Amino acid sequence: MPLDTLSTYSQTLLRQDGRRWNEVRRFTASISTQPSSDGSSLLTMGNTMVLCTVTGPREGRGQRDNNNAIIETELNVAAFAQMDRRKRSRLDKRIQELQTTISHAFQSHLFTHLYPRSAISISLHVLSLDGALLVACLNAASLALVDAGIPMPSILAAISSGNITSPDESSLKPEPLLDLNNAEELELPFLSLATVAGQQGEEDKVSVLIMESRVAIGGSNAKVESMLATAVDGCKQVRKIMEDVIRKHGAKVMQSRH
Repeated sequence: MPLDTLSTYSQTLLRQDGRRWNEVRRFTASISTQPSSDGSSLLTMGNTMVLCTVTGPREGRGQRDNNNAIIETELNVAAFAQMDRRKRSRLDKRIQELQTTISHAFQSHLFTHLYPRSAISISLHVLSLDGALLVACLNAASLALVDAGIPMPSILAAISSGNITSPDESSLKPEPLLDLNNAEELELPFLSLATVAGQQGEEDKVSVLIMESRVAIGGSNAKVESMLATAVDGCKQVRKIMEDVIRKHGAKVMQSRH
């Protein structure tokens, strides 16, 4: 059943869950949650929860790259993660697409040239899903890779951004929304964006951009531009939260050694 987000938002300027247009959902994370792995994290974004473990660098199996490490990603969505309790197999086309996207994102982001002829495995387990699947997986993997000590230039942070539309799209100015939940993703066009912090004096760089909806580009009703700008700002918010999590964990580790 449609949520009629347009009429509700136009009257209250609040979304169905009470957030304003530029507010992210409750974001919590912890690292080193699985001592048996080289790196791990547990991340929640609203009602989406992802557990990530990282193994490696280790000796590569099968296909090897003599100059770089190979990033391998495995994604599992628990049957109880969604209301329909539908179990997704590893051969699911959507799961395979997400695995490829995550692997490519970190293949180009990490300093893989430091580990030639090796492999780094990322294992993601989705325990609860309420939208932003790719976004949550990217953020959880980024934290787990930091915990594993894999060198990278900066934290890769991801967020989703959508836009409120109406049957007469020409009558409204772009109304972007940040960090969509599952109900909003079903109703509104949206994109998923991941950025890495630029060097001193440089702007953030886009690492991942996925959009499967049809929206207007350019002109006075430029929805894509407003969605991108909102997502870039949202990535900065998420990166700040993730950096705080890493600092607090580091301080805790240092205290335990004294």
